[in-house]
Amino acid sequence: MATYTPNFPGSNSIVEESWLEGRAKGKAEDILRILEVRGVEVPDAVRERVSGCTDLDMLGTWLDRSLSATHAEDLFGEE
Repeated sequence: MATYTPNFPGSNSIVEESWLEGRAKGKAEDILRILEVRGVEVPDAVRERVSGCTDLDMLGTWLDRSLSATHAEDLFGEE
């Protein structure tokens, strides 16, 4: 997996931190929306775990899994 290398003004600052938090929040919202549209019930515990995650790589994995998961817990695989 590619490593994120900052290359814009504000790197390693509150600006970058806010930007990364925004990306994580957006991915979490996408995951939950995909599950909702697909008719997969999302328990509160799963919703909280997804919404609270800030690891972009993990969120990317969960996003991929959300496309075929039959249960919300399937996002987490064998972690």
